[in-house]
Amino acid sequence: MVISNLNTARILELTRYIESCLEEIKPYSKIGIKEFLSDKKNPPFVESYLRRSLEALFDIGRHILAKTYGFKEIEYKEIARELGKREVISQELSDVLIKMAGYRNRMVHFYKEITPEEIHQILINNLGDFDKFNKEIISFIRKYEEKKEPHKT
Repeated sequence: MVISNLNTARILELTRYIESCLEEIKPYSKIGIKEFLSDKKNPPFVESYLRRSLEALFDIGRHILAKTYGFKEIEYKEIARELGKREVISQELSDVLIKMAGYRNRMVHFYKEITPEEIHQILINNLGDFDKFNKEIISFIRKYEEKKEPHKT
């Protein structure tokens, strides 16, 4: 069911935004915890770009669900579930996004509980999740565009 057309240009713009945020913080993923903690500006800098990336990721998901399936207001964890359920992304990635949604909520609502060590662990272990999301969304966009184009004979 298509409610209205996706703004694929906007979605691709947001995937590029996620990529640019990741480019800012990837260098920090190559340093050890001691060096990371040696400058007290590192954790909040990285946390800001992580949060921005998460917001963009869920904005993409919300837009896709609103325009293709008629969802109105939807929470982050539900966005993650529905994207997997509707095969916009893989179920494996959907499960990861559910955890990312929970983490985004912690960053926004329980910000005092986020530790610099935790931020460093995310840098080391989880940045690839954003890349995987972008790849799966771009694949979804390609399929969407192919369905929209009239078949040429």
